[in-house]
Amino acid sequence: MTEPLSVPPSVWRNPWHFIAFGFGSGTLPKAPGTWGSLVALPFIPLWQMLPDWGYWLMLGITMLFGFWLCGKVAEDLRVHDHEGIVWDEMVGMWITLWLVPEGWGWLLAGFLMFRLFDILKPWPISWIDRHVHGGVGIMLDDVLAGVFAWLAMQVLVWGWVNGLAAGLGF
Repeated sequence: MTEPLSVPPSVWRNPWHFIAFGFGSGTLPKAPGTWGSLVALPFIPLWQMLPDWGYWLMLGITMLFGFWLCGKVAEDLRVHDHEGIVWDEMVGMWITLWLVPEGWGWLLAGFLMFRLFDILKPWPISWIDRHVHGGVGIMLDDVLAGVFAWLAMQVLVWGWVNGLAAGLGF
C-alpha cells in the first residue's frame, strides 16, 4: 500500500488547485475520491433544472475544462495523478446522473453506482487508467466510470418506470 500524498499548500492559495481538489474535499485524508463525488451531489439539482441539451452541454464543457485543469494541476504539483485531484470524480458523478429523476434516492443510487465503477475499474477503464496520461488520462477513467454508471442508472430508471407503470395497470 502506498503512503497518501501530502496536501500541497497551493490548494488554499491557487484557485485552479482549489477547484481541481474539489473545493478542498480532495484534501481530506481518507478516500478523497469519495469526498469529491459527494461534493458533486449538491450541483445535481442545479444541473437538472437545465434542459436535457443544456445538461449535456454542461457535461461537455466541464469535461473539456477538466482535461486542461487536471493536466495543469498535476503538472504544477509534479505528480501524475495526485489522489487529491477530484474534479474528475465530480464530472463522473454528473455524467452518472444525467437524465435520472430528481430525488435523494436517485442521488444515492447514482453515487453508489459511480463509486462502484470508479473503484472496480472494469475493462476498458482499467486499461485507460494505466496507459493514458496527462489531463486526459486523469479525466478519462472517471468519465468512463460515469458512462458505465449512467448506463446502469438508465436500466434502473427504465425498470422503475416500467415496473411502476405495470403496477398501476398501464
